[in-house]
Amino acid sequence: MTRLLASVASLAELTLAARGDADILDLKDPKTGALGAWPLDGIVRAVDTARQWPVRAPLSATVGDLPMAPAIVAGRVVETWACGVDYVKIGLFPSGDPAGCVKALAPDTRRGARIVAVLFADLWNDPGTLLPDIARAGFAGAMLDTAGKGSGGLLRHKTKDELARFLAQARDHGLLTGLAGSLRLDDIPPLLPLAPDYLGFRTALCAGADRGGVLDPAALAAVRNAVPRQPLNG
Repeated sequence: MTRLLASVASLAELTLAARGDADILDLKDPKTGALGAWPLDGIVRAVDTARQWPVRAPLSATVGDLPMAPAIVAGRVVETWACGVDYVKIGLFPSGDPAGCVKALAPDTRRGARIVAVLFADLWNDPGTLLPDIARAGFAGAMLDTAGKGSGGLLRHKTKDELARFLAQARDHGLLTGLAGSLRLDDIPPLLPLAPDYLGFRTALCAGADRGGVLDPAALAAVRNAVPRQPLNG
């Protein structure tokens, strides 16, 4: 059962995506990187806004495209989690010390933080390499995305067999799974049979497929119609 994650860049888009029945609302600033972060006070306002809704989808927030320095990553995760979101997403880049960053977050997961690792299909030859460390550190999930949004979508960088292998490895470690990376409407039929827990969208939801533009209700509706609806729970 695959859910629809919609990345939103403003409070107005947050409300639009919620009204469009997105299953997960992902706070991300596409103009500041692959996982560009909202300001912390903006995240707090988004959480406060969502709490006023009678029924709401889970909220996730990215921490930005950070250097793989454990102290920097851990500090930003703590700040973001304190804003009250349901999940914090961190991008793991091959340079620096990604394994050290993962291990540094184990104390936070033991205190209840739900962290999702984002591995980049266009940067990692074998993105499953870190999955054992991610699971041991108590992460909630792991997903594949793309870092270079101008270099083509997810299926340009990994075959369906490679994606299926990553998803199977993540499931074997008890992790939630997700696929994203400049996904378009016609990517949905080949990806749904792989049964990730969610598919993440930004480009396909925007007018003219411009991820730096604004969400288009008609584009969101088309994606929503292509991804079967699932009952909401936090």
